[in-house]
Amino acid sequence: MGTTTPYCASRFSSVRRGSKVVQIGNVSIGGTNPVRVQSMTTTDTLDIQATVNQTLQLAEAGCEIVRITAPNVRAAEALNEIAKRVRDAKVYLPLVADIHFMPNAAMEAAKWVEKVRVNPGNYADRKKFQSREYSDSEYEEELQRLYDAFTPLVLRCKELGRAMRIGTNHGSLSDRIMNRFGDSPKGMAESALEFLRIAESHGYQDMVLSMKSSNPKVMIEAYRLVVAMMSEENMDYPLHLGVTEAGDGEDARIKSAIGIGSLLLDGLGDTLRVSLTEDPVAEIPVAQDLAKRAHSWWQRRDDSRDEIPESIDFYEFTRRPTPNFSFPRTKLSVGESHVPAVLACPAHPISETAAIIQEFARVQTSAKDAPVEGLIVSIYSSDDVPFLEILRENLFGALPLLVVDDQREDPSLDLPKDLAHSPSLLWHASNLSCDPASYARFLAYCEAAGHQPGLAVHPNQMDSEILLLLKNLTVSPVLSLRSDSKINSVGGYRKLCALLDLENIKLPIWIRNLEEHLLYPEDRFFSSLLLDTSILSGTLLCDGIGDLISVEHTGNLDRNRVLAYNTLQGARARISKTEFVACPSCGRTLFDLQSTTQKVKKSTNHLKGVTIAVMGCIVNGPGEMADADFGYVGSGPGKIDLYVGKNRVKSAIPERDAVDRLVDLIKEHGRWIEP
Repeated sequence: MGTTTPYCASRFSSVRRGSKVVQIGNVSIGGTNPVRVQSMTTTDTLDIQATVNQTLQLAEAGCEIVRITAPNVRAAEALNEIAKRVRDAKVYLPLVADIHFMPNAAMEAAKWVEKVRVNPGNYADRKKFQSREYSDSEYEEELQRLYDAFTPLVLRCKELGRAMRIGTNHGSLSDRIMNRFGDSPKGMAESALEFLRIAESHGYQDMVLSMKSSNPKVMIEAYRLVVAMMSEENMDYPLHLGVTEAGDGEDARIKSAIGIGSLLLDGLGDTLRVSLTEDPVAEIPVAQDLAKRAHSWWQRRDDSRDEIPESIDFYEFTRRPTPNFSFPRTKLSVGESHVPAVLACPAHPISETAAIIQEFARVQTSAKDAPVEGLIVSIYSSDDVPFLEILRENLFGALPLLVVDDQREDPSLDLPKDLAHSPSLLWHASNLSCDPASYARFLAYCEAAGHQPGLAVHPNQMDSEILLLLKNLTVSPVLSLRSDSKINSVGGYRKLCALLDLENIKLPIWIRNLEEHLLYPEDRFFSSLLLDTSILSGTLLCDGIGDLISVEHTGNLDRNRVLAYNTLQGARARISKTEFVACPSCGRTLFDLQSTTQKVKKSTNHLKGVTIAVMGCIVNGPGEMADADFGYVGSGPGKIDLYVGKNRVKSAIPERDAVDRLVDLIKEHGRWIEP
């Protein structure tokens, strides 16, 4: 694309997007207001007291807005009593009615709650997975039908002073949108804008937008695109962020952090929800952590930033072009044709060689499809070099790549020669002087010694001489980011790649997660490190940046390894295990999502490269699990439908038998392997 950014003020420094303020009860969203934390009840809405109790629990946990499903008119009527009991308990947080398919339920709900959420894909439009061509006149006729169906709710919300969320979900787009724009971020954005245009035609603007997907790449691209499209039409509505159907546990938190965190880092987002297939109260601390980070980033931005055109498409994922090469004596290869390689740091210093070898052996034995492909050891003086020789001798045949993170100012003093009976060496200069002569000398020594070179560089120090040197090399050094408190790590990597690409320098990038690269250094608990790693690495991977990735700050080799692989999986950059898509549950759910998800996981979590969706009802069924290979969907009380892709292949299976039938289905399609 080669253009400056149309969807945010800067991709190199975190600057909050300006948006209009929308009032939802006593809570203001957008403008300069804090990022608001939301969640949703999982109780049956008709069980009024249970729903009230869960709402109060969420409020006590710090939730600022609570959404409650209203799948029919009876449930919408129940919102009256729910709201009364919540207020009687002296809790005044806004309530939101979640509407699918039922305009009459929305009209009723608007009487009792502060906001109504509608899904453009199923509120008044058709979703039957039908393919047809629409002429321009037929398309306009459908838009008129949509106008007629949506207008009464707009007028009612305007009359009552209610806000509205236009909540677009990937995979639940209408057949009309799908046939015109495809199952794409473009389709998601256009679907939302149709509703915005109708509302504005009636002078109504109290709206918030969301563009959710279970795939963080799709979600990020959709939010970017809708902001750019709104700007073209002089719209500035606030954004609600979320990765839908994220699942549970660490994987769900990683996916949510990638999608939500990357957008917050770009200055987008006014409210958020972390959708977990867990007790909804568990969502709140994660959401609060992300909101806290956004505030910190926006307060300490670099006002001296300079913008550089980037050669990426912001709205469609493409991998950054980098050269392909293989390390000697190993099958390990990097470059644009290969998945990012995983490096990890042991818990011990290089002098404790026996402990390093023991820790590495233990981890590799249990790693299976997610091994440590490069072991990182740091040296600080020439006295450390003999320990390196011990590691080279003992790890040959077990380790593809040994990464030497050389912290000396002049690492070219005593580089050992490459050996036939040694792991390949990536010799990385972390503290080398940033000048062409030092770079040239180090690269020449690496070439003479037979090692792959690596350089830590800073984008603000990449002058024309250094760029010219890198452009004319016969080798391809691996580049990482040299930390600087004046520029966030994501912005630093983006700026570095932009500078390289302007000169057509396609060198491989190593994404490092170090203490000095923390995006939020105020908190060093593991949960915070998990979010930091997810946001830094995941954001870049979703931009197509990254040929190697390492986690080096947890103090444990196995945790470093697992977190790196889980982040790659969350960003859909490298699949090393089963991918689960699971809705967080709500009042529409026809079975216990939490326990069922665990049963499905227990039976299938060894299936590398298979995506399985667990959906509580037909609303979140074949559409919203668009990327799944197999689906487990509630179709009625105690009944399960099974899907292959978007096609229902088995219906009304008793819940007690459904997991076994799912396994049978996977076997029938040749995707099963024995644990």
